[in-house]
Amino acid sequence: MNDQQLLRYSRHILLDEIGIEGQERLLRGHALVIGAGGLGSPAAYYLASAGMGKITLVDNDTVDLTNLQRQILHTTERIGQPKADSGKRTLAQINPEVAVEAVVERADDARLDALVASASVVLDCSDNFITRHAVNRACVRHGVPLVSGAAIKFDAQISVFHPVTEQAPCYACLFPPDQQFEEVLCSTMGVFAPLVGIIGTMQAAEALKLVAGIGESLAGRLLLLDARSMEWTSIKVARNPACPVCGQRHAG
Repeated sequence: MNDQQLLRYSRHILLDEIGIEGQERLLRGHALVIGAGGLGSPAAYYLASAGMGKITLVDNDTVDLTNLQRQILHTTERIGQPKADSGKRTLAQINPEVAVEAVVERADDARLDALVASASVVLDCSDNFITRHAVNRACVRHGVPLVSGAAIKFDAQISVFHPVTEQAPCYACLFPPDQQFEEVLCSTMGVFAPLVGIIGTMQAAEALKLVAGIGESLAGRLLLLDARSMEWTSIKVARNPACPVCGQRHAG
């Protein structure tokens, strides 16, 4: 690290758990953020400010006026622009040293496979089960830790799915791909603005811990938040040996 980096990241370096070595691991790290909306905005903000070396933002949507109530990567002047491009501009202003790649597309399985393969950690900030399952499959295939968050109305959840950990489940262990779940969208159900900030920031914290090699992740635990009462519930979750996604990996 040069002198400017030592100053920029000095409050991290002062932490015994991180120090210079941990910060250097972050500078070498690559975070793949799926979704540059409500969750992806705060997650990417803190990844960039903390010095994650490379951030890939994937989103095929454009900025809409209705997004601005909570999607803090974007501004009124950028309405109509691709969210990934808008996010890249914002992150460059926060920390110009971070290499940000904007991917303006809905990544299919093949594209996700390539993107995940080069990442240190993946943050699923998407809003639909199809994408979440596709991201999970790619993470299991490549052994890359996945930080998953979701929020709707006043309710939210966050967990880490680390397929390398023998006892820890993948996303499909909790939400089987062949099971029908009702898709609930902010556009029809609404969402409390700070809620996505809380969960997105926690996703960044989990990702930074994983890349820096510090602390204990949420692997094997699902945190649920009811923002009406601001009450957290922690649930232990186990791997499903018959999981169609990660079961074969562990069996092999």
